[in-house]
Amino acid sequence: MRLLKLAALGSICLLLGACQGLFKPSLDEPLTARHTAFEHAQPGCKGEQCPLFNLDTLSFDDEPALNEAINAQLLQLAREGDGAAPASLDVYEKRFLDSAQPGWSSYLQAKIREQHDGLVIIELSSYRFTGGEYGQPGRAFINYDRRLHKVLTLQDILQPGQEDNFWKVARMAHQAWILQNKLDEQDPNFSKNWPFQPTEHFALTFGALTLKYDIDRIAPHSVGHPELKIPYPRLNGIVKTYYFPGRGAQ
Repeated sequence: MRLLKLAALGSICLLLGACQGLFKPSLDEPLTARHTAFEHAQPGCKGEQCPLFNLDTLSFDDEPALNEAINAQLLQLAREGDGAAPASLDVYEKRFLDSAQPGWSSYLQAKIREQHDGLVIIELSSYRFTGGEYGQPGRAFINYDRRLHKVLTLQDILQPGQEDNFWKVARMAHQAWILQNKLDEQDPNFSKNWPFQPTEHFALTFGALTLKYDIDRIAPHSVGHPELKIPYPRLNGIVKTYYFPGRGAQ
């Protein structure tokens, strides 16, 4: 009788374990985002030239570290020049609208670029127009590892001692980008005037690792935000194999 009770108890434990595994979110299943989007005009203003503040962002249940990272990165994009980041988005909105002139606008956005292999790639954008010919655009990426509940830095994804080799491969991707877009044909001095530079903006996108650049960094303003693509096979021995598409979330 005692053996039967023990066997039954063991079966229940196994069943409970299986149920827990059944209801545990799979890293292969994409996260569902909660969206927040609004447009606020300067209080008391009426007319087509009223200053505007736009926010389009998202958050995720059970991923507080990712939510904090999104909020922090939006605040970085809201910085003015070399000044400190605002204390909060509410503080930034009030400060911007209180001081804005007719026609001014500010826009902040966070969106999902991709989800794969237990990674969530967030692309963040900003645009602030305060008069003049052009506004001030900004871009950033967040690479979030759901397994570690952590925002990944470049050092996190590279094999030890491989940063120099990473940028050598990136330099080749830059040359390929120039050739593909025939930029040297349009301007014989393009490579000289707009040499390769590293960037802090990288994304572990599925088809190829993506590097994104700020305006006027490696190309004229008219080009916008250039993206360089590095195929993962070129990063063998440089990027940790776990972060190659198809090898994560296992």
